[in-house]
Amino acid sequence: MDTPRESAKVTIFGNDYHIQASENPEYIEKIARYVDGKMRELQGRSTVSSSTKIAILVAMNIADELHRERRHRTGWQEQLDEKTAELARILEEAGGD
Repeated sequence: MDTPRESAKVTIFGNDYHIQASENPEYIEKIARYVDGKMRELQGRSTVSSSTKIAILVAMNIADELHRERRHRTGWQEQLDEKTAELARILEEAGGD
């Protein structure tokens, strides 16, 4: 069964796009504003004028953010797993079930 598709019109870096996704239009617009903001931020602090090059650099920056967040989350999950194992050991030693 196909997932219902939502549609939103967004503007990114001066270009209009009609985006269809399974997310609601407000979420699509939020993501588009984020990408647009990142592109404008990079444009403001760079000598790069090609919108294609700016888009690629922004994609690299966002991919870096994603990978850093995943690494951070993995670290937290490992700590949680260690603490859970430690608590299970303590309960077992204390005679718990």
